[in-house]
Amino acid sequence: MLTGNTIGRRLVLTSIGESHGKCIGTILDGCPAGLDLTEKDIQKMLDLRKPGQSLVSTQRKEDDKVEIISGTFRGSTTGAPITMIIWNKDQKSTDYEKLRSQMRPGHSDYPAYVKYKKFNDHRGGGRFSGRLTATHVMGGAIARKLIKEQLGIETNSYTCQIGKVKMVGIKNLKSIAKNKIYSNVVRCPSKTTAEKMEKSILAARKKGDSLGGIIESISTNVPVGLGEPIFGSLESDISKAIFSIPAVKGVEFGSGFAGSEKFGSQNNDPYVIKNGKIFTKTNNSGGILGGISNGMPIVLRVAFKPASSIAQYQESVDVKTKKNIKLQVGGRHDPCVVPRAPPVVDSLVSLTLADHALLSGLIKPVL
Repeated sequence: MLTGNTIGRRLVLTSIGESHGKCIGTILDGCPAGLDLTEKDIQKMLDLRKPGQSLVSTQRKEDDKVEIISGTFRGSTTGAPITMIIWNKDQKSTDYEKLRSQMRPGHSDYPAYVKYKKFNDHRGGGRFSGRLTATHVMGGAIARKLIKEQLGIETNSYTCQIGKVKMVGIKNLKSIAKNKIYSNVVRCPSKTTAEKMEKSILAARKKGDSLGGIIESISTNVPVGLGEPIFGSLESDISKAIFSIPAVKGVEFGSGFAGSEKFGSQNNDPYVIKNGKIFTKTNNSGGILGGISNGMPIVLRVAFKPASSIAQYQESVDVKTKKNIKLQVGGRHDPCVVPRAPPVVDSLVSLTLADHALLSGLIKPVL
């Protein structure tokens, strides 16, 4: 029985560490031998999610420099488990001293306090912190490189909504990468929408509040046949991976909840054949039918709740004194976690697709 720290069947990721511990890390087991890999390949994605890059994210300064400890030799993977670590350097644990007994609304503090009988590390959220998404990215960067080089699969995620500010969907999927997702601090391909999103986040921050949002993820060139129904369906496994991100409260594929308002004649995707290739005219399925990829782009949207740590006073309790209190959360926190999340979503989708590609035999144990 695998613990909650591990995900995957053939490509298995184990996440280690805490927000204010000495380090955080990842062990990725099952990566084929023969993949060209250096720390630079991983660092590129880590740099996209690291903290302290703008006023719309936490001001905690971490370089997030990855070190590969095992699993590579002469610039290539060996087939052995790949161990990677990042040393934590900018912790301010004193900010959390009073939170030993004072429960932050919206956080895991209280259920973790009860479940682990006070032995949980409360500093910075400990094991439940968004800091641990860096462990997802370490493994996900490798998976993303693997499926791109072996199968041509490309996964790109971007911010499509912050609070009530929405971006009109991209019609030409091939243009996503060219739209410079990372050309602005909110990671939205639309420049005008990005400016509105940034203003809304800064306005919430000024009030001591926070905002949530939605990220859309699109994976192209996915072959037909990935997925293991019934309980190992592609949607199930992607969703499980995505829900490991703190603050995620919803996932939908294709037409999602909006599809429930349509007639079948509107929501079905008609099949067509062109130049000997079968595809669908529309993609309300989001690229998955019966839990199996159908060859169309895999499209999903991920809903993030507003960041729980806010500067405003909130009602809470002190479990030590057994009294009601007014709590103001100190420390350095994201006014909106969404802008730093696209590389995390990319990583978890890539890990799942790589795992299923290995399960199906499309990617061999030795390249």
